[in-house]
Amino acid sequence: MACRFGFMIAILATALAVPATHAQGAPEPVGVWQTQAGDARVKISKCGGGICGVVVSLRDPIDPMTGKPQVDNKNPNPSLSSRPIIGLPLFSGMYPVAAGKWSGQIYNADDGGTYASSISVTGESTLRVEGCVGALCSGETWTRVRR
Repeated sequence: MACRFGFMIAILATALAVPATHAQGAPEPVGVWQTQAGDARVKISKCGGGICGVVVSLRDPIDPMTGKPQVDNKNPNPSLSSRPIIGLPLFSGMYPVAAGKWSGQIYNADDGGTYASSISVTGESTLRVEGCVGALCSGETWTRVRR
């Protein structure tokens, strides 16, 4: 019986060690990423047990209509519609759901909406960002910015 018990402990220890090793080797999205259209750069960092994403630069940081920095003017909340786009948080509740994949919500400053979202590291320098409204999903591929 002691032999079987030792065998079970070895199997259990191996099973517990595999996910930890796999998680440590999983790709991380931490860094600066350029959107597919190239109109913004987003810095992704660890935030609590998940990740946060903040706009750090824009291709056109000045609004041509006002001559002032771009603001979140599509936001339906009047108290938020004058906040600057640079520094705007994009992700909320973005937590890991699998190796190299996070789920939560993403804010879209183009229309002022917040959508169910997932982010997957698809390569050393590519990140797939998807947002969904019900069963309708759309996404784009972001590229890592090298410094």
